[in-house]
Amino acid sequence: MIPAFLRPFRRVCGSALAAALLLFPLAAQAQHFDGARAYEYARAFAAIGPRWPTGPGHVKAEEFLRSHFLHDRREEDNFIADTPIGPVQMCNFIVRFSGTKPGAIVLGTHYETNYPLKNIDFVGANDGASTTGLLMAIADRLREETVHGKKLDGYSVWLVFFDGEEAIQSWSNTDSTYGSRHLAARWGRDGTLRQIKAFILADMIGDKDLDIQRETNSTPWLIGLVAQAAKKFGYERYFFQKDMAVEDDHLPFVERGVPSIDIIDLDYGPNNSYHHTAQDTMDKISAHSLMIDGDVILETIRLIDQR
Repeated sequence: MIPAFLRPFRRVCGSALAAALLLFPLAAQAQHFDGARAYEYARAFAAIGPRWPTGPGHVKAEEFLRSHFLHDRREEDNFIADTPIGPVQMCNFIVRFSGTKPGAIVLGTHYETNYPLKNIDFVGANDGASTTGLLMAIADRLREETVHGKKLDGYSVWLVFFDGEEAIQSWSNTDSTYGSRHLAARWGRDGTLRQIKAFILADMIGDKDLDIQRETNSTPWLIGLVAQAAKKFGYERYFFQKDMAVEDDHLPFVERGVPSIDIIDLDYGPNNSYHHTAQDTMDKISAHSLMIDGDVILETIRLIDQR
């Protein structure tokens, strides 16, 4: 069936033109980030189940990431964390895509879940899996742009999947963000931090009811670029309607002078009632929210490249 507004074109120019015009909306949709792919990655990752360090699900989560990035420029940053239950082996995954400009933009998330002392049934569909799937789908886009040895047109992009964001017993400055604290300190010692133009953290942004807060510890100019990116797509209602200070994996980078932003929706369920509970399941997140996230993050990268 051809819409009424296209019938004059069909009569005048024939069916070929009408068919071409009908394709325009599809072409426009194709420009959006593939939220459905990110959702499927998140679904498969959440299906592993609880992923706390030292547990069997954590080993499966590592294998999942290792397998997906098998042929990429991948680093496994293994370290021993000093935790309230003693030394714990943890692992950050770093995946690098080279660009034409000197310097790098880092995209981060955490992939593990709460230790079982908190909630043994917590599979973290939103809190860990959604943004793991998001970064995996972003990696697919970057991989397409760097096929046959081609470099990204701009800064290099490094994806970091942090281990140990969650507390082992009770959240504190020393019992949380193990992976980001370790990596920020290591990169500070070896000079890598000087290469980082911006650090973008994604956390808990698969929520169907997306409401990303303006995180007040974040770098103001990065907040401005994310807002600009959201406006380009007409996504303003999903971003920065409220202000909130959040302790998260960006703080070890903020404290070392790296421009950083935490893109987070810490309003998950009625009165945040799904956060860190067994209710954090895949039916609470959506491909549409992940499409919004991907659109805005990729546009923010473009804007950083232009600064």
